[in-house]
Amino acid sequence: MTSVSDISIPMGKYVVSPSTQQTDSGDFRASITISSGRGASSHHRIYRFNPSFKTREDARLYAIRQGWAHTSADANPMC
Repeated sequence: MTSVSDISIPMGKYVVSPSTQQTDSGDFRASITISSGRGASSHHRIYRFNPSFKTREDARLYAIRQGWAHTSADANPMC
């Protein structure tokens, strides 16, 4: 499996890094890392998602949307 992540997107007090992985069947899966804080106080959460996509771009867009959804909920204590 090959993973690709080449961007980090600031979303409020979080930084979302979407990535994609190509499966053995040739489809793509999405994941995100949500980071907050700095230095010794930094936290990182990794989410992997089950849907598979025919293109890397579709998986990347899904990951970005999920990152936005996870970080935009005010009552959601992410990290």
